[in-house]
Amino acid sequence: MSKQAPTPDEEPADADPETGADAERAADFRPATTGAESVVHALENAGVEAAFGVQGGAIMPVYDALYHSDIRHVTMAHEQGAAHAADAFGVVNNEPGICLATSGPGATNLVTGIADANMDSDGMLALTGQVPADMVGSDAFQETDTIGVTAPLTKHNYFADNPDSVGDTVGEALALADEGRPGPTLVDLPKDVTLGDTDTEPGPAEPPETTRPQYVADEENVAAAADAIEAAERPLLLFGGGVIKADATEAARSFAREHEIPVVTTMPGIGSFPEDDELCLSWAGMHGTGYANMAITHTDLLIGVGTRFDDRLTGGVDTFAPEAEVIHVDIDPAEISKNVHADYPLIGDAGTVLGQLDDAVDAAPDADEWRRQCQEWKQEYPMDYATPDDEPLKPQFVVEVLDEATADDTIVTTGVGQHQMWASQYWTFTEPRTWVSSHGLGTMGYGLPGAIGARIAADDDREVVCIDGDGSFLMTIQSLSVAVREELDITVAVLNNEYIGMVRQWQDAFFEGRRMAAEYNWCPEFDKLAEAFGARGWRVDDYDEVADTVEAALAYDGPSVIDFHIDPAENVYPMVPSGGANGKFALTEEQL
Repeated sequence: MSKQAPTPDEEPADADPETGADAERAADFRPATTGAESVVHALENAGVEAAFGVQGGAIMPVYDALYHSDIRHVTMAHEQGAAHAADAFGVVNNEPGICLATSGPGATNLVTGIADANMDSDGMLALTGQVPADMVGSDAFQETDTIGVTAPLTKHNYFADNPDSVGDTVGEALALADEGRPGPTLVDLPKDVTLGDTDTEPGPAEPPETTRPQYVADEENVAAAADAIEAAERPLLLFGGGVIKADATEAARSFAREHEIPVVTTMPGIGSFPEDDELCLSWAGMHGTGYANMAITHTDLLIGVGTRFDDRLTGGVDTFAPEAEVIHVDIDPAEISKNVHADYPLIGDAGTVLGQLDDAVDAAPDADEWRRQCQEWKQEYPMDYATPDDEPLKPQFVVEVLDEATADDTIVTTGVGQHQMWASQYWTFTEPRTWVSSHGLGTMGYGLPGAIGARIAADDDREVVCIDGDGSFLMTIQSLSVAVREELDITVAVLNNEYIGMVRQWQDAFFEGRRMAAEYNWCPEFDKLAEAFGARGWRVDDYDEVADTVEAALAYDGPSVIDFHIDPAENVYPMVPSGGANGKFALTEEQL
């Protein structure tokens, strides 16, 4: 399921069912005799290779049908982990991940992961079991109104009501998750529907006709935006997660370099532009670099591509890019001028519209002085840190050692908190789909199940590193049993400060140091706990142990956990206070 948009005059070619892999599958074809088998055939028809879930009574018919399928099923230790693993699998593979759960608590345990995918526009299909249709509404055992619960959190959800049509419903839901702006969809599967007889085979997975997005931007608007780019003295490109989701990173890089326009990214957009490129100012927002936030504050033309301008990026909207006109490229019309007014709205696919702009810009803007200014800000506000001999291990150092020890295509997953910020600040990302995290929802516990999904998706020769915090790790630590059982080569680096670190930082800064419910000094010894699960474990307290331990953990062929005991007093800076102005970022607590 490619995200490459068709050209205006081109329609996607239909696959020949009698060639290649389709012919091989046809030779082993087993006709669907139940609704559950039709569900599985719909997934197979769409090329689904893996799914993540937890068994249970109401979803059992679907699992029975999976027994005969080549789809790899990874049994997770908790349904939330299944949703996060499916999410991360989809991010790395650029196609919707699949998660399954039974009715009632199984379905509700998926909700956090579904909400997470919804906030980050990650394609995902959730299949949930349900009590028989004639029992719905009777408070039957393990009944929940899954449709009602998930309606606000999905692009669309479906209640399957017929064994003959359930396969097509699943195919449509899967295609819709990937269409235009990606997002999660859900199909609720009553047990009588999945057990019901059918001889109907599902057709190709296709989204509803009414959901076809607009790929090509209005030509007049493109021409006006191109004129604004040519006239700009301080132009700035802002690449969001939509650039990566649209497979538009090459188009984005080419446009920036051809026209010599400095680039900042959002956190979800990390990897869309190489952070070692001279034009790159890294990511902006609450904990973004000082130079990225200075550039946003002083630009006279902000070209936002695939970004929803969320509050963690903008701070106070009234003070965001105050001197700039705004070009906004997005495939979702609902995002245009939702948070930040667009002077030049360009609705369409990121890669397609960047190509249109590239063709329309006759001369690069005269921005030599602006580029020099951006480089001066890099010198003035460097991302550095102190390592005094009389203070504990600094987390930034750990991240940099991990980065230096791994290849550029290493996939990094994280939970949420201080460790997430240090990972995104001190790891140099150069490739898309190598940064896999929870952004909009801020879900603690995403990192470990996310690493499982990423590991299943990635080629065997790529490293997968989970940088986690002690609080986030405890949220979904049961997933370590899955990594051990599946023999997954994952390296987990726990930045352990025995706090919910970001909460503690905010309590110190804004609540007069009242550290209510933030201290986690009752944490287990994670290295020993890892060994109890069957993984390898190490504990590191000193700088001179870091490099050798990282090397040993990366060399171990299986799941490993390094418990890094870091400075509990270390804070994340720069920091823009919530609702503040990006250009007034703090570098110390005293500046907040």
